[in-house]
Amino acid sequence: MATETFKASRWTQGNHLFATVIEVTDAAVVRRKRSWLTVNEISIHLSKVASVRIDTGVLWSDILVESTGGSDPLTSHGHTKADAQRIKELIEAAQTKGFR
Repeated sequence: MATETFKASRWTQGNHLFATVIEVTDAAVVRRKRSWLTVNEISIHLSKVASVRIDTGVLWSDILVESTGGSDPLTSHGHTKADAQRIKELIEAAQTKGFR
């Protein structure tokens, strides 16, 4: 599976200067959130993903990826509905492929 990258809208909370980016690779889900001098990166291995929740508003969707390890969930605000659905599909497909 090729790596797919999804960028949040700059019109949403917390994304005005530096948009949050979610990458789904064949091994993990990675969220990168930049600020002026730092980059906050959270990754969860696909085998450790417990659930993916999408909260959809009128224009934008929020994504919450929870892990089985009990660590903080991966959250991201301001993605399009199509991007949020695609992220969920990629994670579920990778998990299904891994269990075969």
